[in-house]
Amino acid sequence: MIVADRKSLEEILTMVKDNKKILIAGCKGCVTVCNVGGLKEVEILASSMKIARKKQGTHIDIDINVLERQCDNEYVAGVSDIIGNYDAVISLACGVGPQFLSEMYPDQTFYPGVNTTFFGGATQHGVWEERCAGCGTCAINNFGGLCPIARCAKSLMNGPCGGSSNGACEINKDTVCIWDVIVRKKMDAGKLEDLIGVRGIKNWRTARDGGPRRSIREELVQGNI
Repeated sequence: MIVADRKSLEEILTMVKDNKKILIAGCKGCVTVCNVGGLKEVEILASSMKIARKKQGTHIDIDINVLERQCDNEYVAGVSDIIGNYDAVISLACGVGPQFLSEMYPDQTFYPGVNTTFFGGATQHGVWEERCAGCGTCAINNFGGLCPIARCAKSLMNGPCGGSSNGACEINKDTVCIWDVIVRKKMDAGKLEDLIGVRGIKNWRTARDGGPRRSIREELVQGNI
């Protein structure tokens, strides 16, 4: 899932300092799962903003609305009848959400309420870790089902660097060296030979460096014609 962190209250208040009527739009997708943009978080932000503005001696009207998803025009269109009632909208979705909203409602002002961080999952309650870089060419089958592109600080594909020590990454000692894990897993399985040989240069054109990407399912597109 996409993992995000909410921006600080101070930053959000600064963005909307000239606005008096705000809509905070949440999302029931990934940001709800990581406790950033669901109904509870939307309500907390709205309350915190009202209290902060009251302390400043100014008033602000805030309404809330939690969309099923902000990355789908079908659901974004669901606020068409109210979107024009506000000076601005704060989106508590990943970076995709406010862009979809901005494209559908070009005359409205949208602010991002969160910082999108990575693709990952929960490793324990309240902790999410990165697992995928979205490179477009998955090859974890070569590495014991683990991803060195996302989980190695240097995205090395031919073994660990010389800086890791005692299973820890040299960039951050609190981070496990994923190559240490990969090698040990292969050794335990008696398949260390799988890592022998040099892999060619990765084709990064399928990654973000190749420009904005699209995923098209022809059978779905044709079904809507």
